[in-house]
Amino acid sequence: MATIRKRDNADGTSGFHVQIRLAGFPPVTKSFSRKTDAKLWAQKTEATMREGRYFPEREAERRTLAMLVDRYVAEVCPNKKDGTKQARQLEWWKSKLGFRPLVDCTPEVIATTREALASELVNGKRRSGATINRYLAALSHAFTMARKEWRWIRENPLLSVTRKKESQGRVRMLDALEEGRLLRACGDGPAYLRPVVVLALRTGMRQGEVLGLRWGDVDLKGKRIVLHDTKNGERRGVPLDTEAVKVLRGLEKTRDLDDETVFVGTASFRWAFGRAVKRATLQNFRFHDLRHTAASHLAMSGCSPSEIATVLGHKTLAMVKRYAHLADAHLDGVMARRAKHFPLQSDG
Repeated sequence: MATIRKRDNADGTSGFHVQIRLAGFPPVTKSFSRKTDAKLWAQKTEATMREGRYFPEREAERRTLAMLVDRYVAEVCPNKKDGTKQARQLEWWKSKLGFRPLVDCTPEVIATTREALASELVNGKRRSGATINRYLAALSHAFTMARKEWRWIRENPLLSVTRKKESQGRVRMLDALEEGRLLRACGDGPAYLRPVVVLALRTGMRQGEVLGLRWGDVDLKGKRIVLHDTKNGERRGVPLDTEAVKVLRGLEKTRDLDDETVFVGTASFRWAFGRAVKRATLQNFRFHDLRHTAASHLAMSGCSPSEIATVLGHKTLAMVKRYAHLADAHLDGVMARRAKHFPLQSDG
C-alpha cells in the first residue's frame, strides 16, 4: 500500500513524500512537489510491482558486482553440481569488476573484460573459447538471479555480449585393430580393467560414471543402467547391448553381496589404464576417447544426432555434430531408399 504524507520544507514550500510497502519488495520512497504527481507515481509504481515489472534503479546503483558475486556464491553455488567451479569463475570477474555498481556493468564493459580474460595466460597458455564462454555463462546466470529473484537490475547485460567461437573439439577414436590391442593389453592388468573398458566402449559412459556404478542402478533383465549422478546433474538411462550385458553378468557372478559397488579396488585405475594404453602402443589416447569411439560407432550404425545425444547424455546436439561426417554412408543409403520408394514421376 502507498502512503502519502505532506511535508513542509525549510523554504516555506510544501511537498509530498510517498512510501510504498508491498510484501516481497523493499520499501520504495519518492518526493514530489504536487500531490497529483505523487498519487500518479504511486499508482503506476504499485501496479508494476504487482505485475512483476518493477526494478528500482537505485538498487542497480548501490549494489556492486562484488555484492552480486558474494550473494550468488553463498546462496546459489552450494546447490549446483558445478558450484565450486562457478564460484572460482565468478571470483575472477569480481577481481576485475567488483568495485563497479551493477548499473555500470554494461555490455561494453563486460566485453572489454572478456578480452582481458582471453589474453590472460594460465600455465603459459591462453584460455580456449569454450572456457571463456563458461566464465560468461557463470556471470550471466548471476545477473539473471539479480534480475528475476533479487530485483536488483532491469536487464541482464550478458544477453548483449557475444560469445567466443568454440572449436569442434578433439575426436580420437579407436579403429578395429587398436581396439583389439587395447582389450588384450587390459587382460594383463587388474581383473576390473577389461570390464571397465568394455563397458565404456559399449555405452559411451564417462570414467566417473563407470567407476561409480552401483548394482542397484543396473537392470540386466531390462538391459539398462540408470545413472543418478551425471555431469549435467540430470538422471540418465543408458541402454545396454549384448556385449555390455555379458560383461556385467560375468561380474555379477563373482560380486560381493555386501558391496553395492560394481567395480571394486579401482584406486590404481589411472595407472593401470595408462599402462594398458602403453602396452597397446596407442598414441594420443585417453580414457575419454572410449566415449568418442562409442559415439562414432553409433553414428556409423545410422543413429541420428538426437539418438546419440540421448545415449551420451548431452542436453543439446552441438556436442554430437563432430560425429556427423561419420554418418555419410548411412545418409547415402537413406537417399537410395528414398529414390527406390519414391521415383521421380515423368511429365507424361
